[in-house]
Amino acid sequence: MLLAVDVGNSQTHLGVFRRDELAHEWRISTDQARTADELALIFGDFLALAGLSFDNEITGMAISSVVPRATQELRSMTLRYFGFAAVVVEPGTKTGVAVATDNPREVGADRIVNAVAASTLYPGEPVVIVDFGTAITVDAVSARGEYLGGAIAPGIETAASALFQSTAQIRRVELVAPAHVIGKNTVTAVQSGIVFGTAALVDGLVEQVTKELGGSARVIATGGHAGAVIEHSNRIEQIEPHLTLQGLKLIFELNAVRTPP
Repeated sequence: MLLAVDVGNSQTHLGVFRRDELAHEWRISTDQARTADELALIFGDFLALAGLSFDNEITGMAISSVVPRATQELRSMTLRYFGFAAVVVEPGTKTGVAVATDNPREVGADRIVNAVAASTLYPGEPVVIVDFGTAITVDAVSARGEYLGGAIAPGIETAASALFQSTAQIRRVELVAPAHVIGKNTVTAVQSGIVFGTAALVDGLVEQVTKELGGSARVIATGGHAGAVIEHSNRIEQIEPHLTLQGLKLIFELNAVRTPP
């Protein structure tokens, strides 16, 4: 079995693949201070919940990370507790996707992994990927499967936190959509601005990216913070909640010496 790990700035998403099936998945908060041993305890507990263990079932590991310290500790954990090297998405790793940006080495691993999955799921189509994380990324993949680049904006929780910290009289609210755009009190006004405002920001970026792709493209969304926004977007066609994990599986298969059973 393959253990796929996507480390974001806020959350880490874990998934266990049994052949082509995503059999189990979990999310934990990302803490770059965690050591390899602490990560092993956390991963071991999750695996035990599914009746799995380090020694017997997990035969491969793929890692995408935007947190360098976490990447280092995950490498160490994999060698120490699993007994093999992880496939880490980084410069030099085979992805099957050409990166047509000014500096391919600076593109976040998660964005490349998403492009790999999108170009496989929708071959021959241009795709716009909206990933709702600590930042919102709107990325373009050509019909030929090239990663072209994209836009980066503050994520919904990032924007909300900045607002709450910078204004003395606005308190933190639940990030859900109110019944109406015109808020009748401070709470619903803030909710409207954050949720509907983020949806409008995403729709505007998607419109411009699609225009530069030639006027039409498949628009998909992923990411742990997508739930609050997606249903209020007019441009997102469907959600692919496991896009990054699926991309990690594909990249693992391109780079691993052996494929997990």
